[in-house]
Amino acid sequence: MLSISQKLKRLNYSAIFLICVIASVGFAMLYSAADGHLMPWAGKQIIRFSVGIVIMLGVALVDIRTWMFLAYPFYVVSLILLICVELMGFIGMGAQRWIDLYLIQLQPSELMKIALILALARYFQLTSLAETKRFSRLLFPLLLIAIPTLLVMRQPDLGTAMILIMSGAILFFVTGVRLWKFIAAGGLVAAAVPILWTMLHEYQRKRVLIFLDPESDPSNSGYHVSQSKIALGSGGWFGKGYMNGTQSHLNFLPEKQTDFIFTMFSEEFGFVGGVVLVSLYVMLLAYGFFVALRARNHFGRLVAIGITSTMFLYAFINMAMVMGMLPVVGVPLPLVSYGGTAMLTLLMGQGLLLSVAIYHDVRIGR
Repeated sequence: MLSISQKLKRLNYSAIFLICVIASVGFAMLYSAADGHLMPWAGKQIIRFSVGIVIMLGVALVDIRTWMFLAYPFYVVSLILLICVELMGFIGMGAQRWIDLYLIQLQPSELMKIALILALARYFQLTSLAETKRFSRLLFPLLLIAIPTLLVMRQPDLGTAMILIMSGAILFFVTGVRLWKFIAAGGLVAAAVPILWTMLHEYQRKRVLIFLDPESDPSNSGYHVSQSKIALGSGGWFGKGYMNGTQSHLNFLPEKQTDFIFTMFSEEFGFVGGVVLVSLYVMLLAYGFFVALRARNHFGRLVAIGITSTMFLYAFINMAMVMGMLPVVGVPLPLVSYGGTAMLTLLMGQGLLLSVAIYHDVRIGR
């Protein structure tokens, strides 16, 4: 058992500093998005980040074995909250994704991203490599992924559903599930595309069609991506300067404080600024994979890979989305985009990563 002082010595303060730097980029851009005012975005985001840092450190100091014990209960609670969204969720921006708790509008699908990683890590911690070759041993973790994914799709939230499926698939791959099973699953998904297409909402189908043909409707369904590309290109190498972005400050760029904040950043700081921000994410991701490689217990290793992969998926999907490389699916830029539950969930995930690092030498039996 480690003492508090030993835990604090093992904390990676460089990683915490890196998280603060990335979040500070977000504060600056939200301040810019509001034309030089803390409200309505930057001030609230700073408060949320301050609360989130405390949560992150609290999570980091908890023994990784405790998180393994709490994995299934946390998953069940998150699943119940998702069902509550279905029954009495708050509707905003045409989607039913939140529970109104008066002080905060909680988005349970964000919590499920962490809960799913913990639940899968616990299951595969107790599953040998030989057992993963049996399909019967994969039914339970497939249900762990499928149930929340279907609930999230009904909200509708295609971006979160994609992240749940992909982060789950990554953990399946890391635990030794054979490649041919992924190919078979991909074939089944491809065969089910006509059915899945009918399940999508009209605006989601339009987003996919716009992705395939960006110029087909530039003034309506394709407006977001068209304006995003104009803003990205207008930034050039070094940008137009802080708070001098024309597309964003003249309100041609929609959702500049959330989905398209990377576009606004690139317009103001250019290609070079974008590369610097991407480099910050790469350093944070590299630290996550380093923690995974160093962990001596399988549960911690899977948690570290899951958290790091989820962070990568957030960043990659958001950046690809605003560049027109993927359909617009409403995935925020991690630690930068405005958002309450997403910010707190990401920081909780980083807290789990720090916990794995602190308890890297703990051995957990199967």
